[in-house]
Amino acid sequence: MKLYNWQAPNPRRVRIFLAEKDIKIPLVDVGDGPRLKAEYLAKFPQATVPMLELDDGTVIGEAIAICRYFEEIQPAPPLFGTDPLSKAQIAMWEVRAIDEGLMAFAEFYRNSNPKFVDRALPGTDEPVPQIPALLERARGRVRRIYKKFDEQLSHNAFIVGDQYSIADISALCAIDFGAASQMGVESDFAIDCQHVKRWHAEVSARPSASA
Repeated sequence: MKLYNWQAPNPRRVRIFLAEKDIKIPLVDVGDGPRLKAEYLAKFPQATVPMLELDDGTVIGEAIAICRYFEEIQPAPPLFGTDPLSKAQIAMWEVRAIDEGLMAFAEFYRNSNPKFVDRALPGTDEPVPQIPALLERARGRVRRIYKKFDEQLSHNAFIVGDQYSIADISALCAIDFGAASQMGVESDFAIDCQHVKRWHAEVSARPSASA
């Protein structure tokens, strides 16, 4: 099997996940500057990364689906929870990390970066224009998600209790992606979020964070 990879937050989620489980598979770079290579788009018209290709040619897209696949074939260490409650809570906070966190950072990045002038939405190679009016909305979303996670981390070592999980991986990748737009953990957007800063320093120090 092989993982089609790019320098973006979603492939990084999978790389960190695999590093935590000490799973090593070949990586195939599909970047062509700021765009995906034409041969990759022909293989995977969804036009997103990452994508896992199994030995029989079966393909699995979406970072969370790939991580769930590896969780099933190698359960230890468990990163999706160990009992019904922890699994539900981790799933809940992982969705928030992506839907409210990563999507907020991406909304700003895709609608402001000149390299994405005709690629404001993922999931298609068709031109999609930027909407500058969305930038202020994105700023508000970023402020809110920092506050929400700071409150959660005021009671927990990791996002869900004392267990490092896929929720921490997704939140870390989201926040680090925000740094590309000056919205990272050291920005004014997180100026009062001391619990987020403590957590961010700790999870960033894990060897898997540099995978």
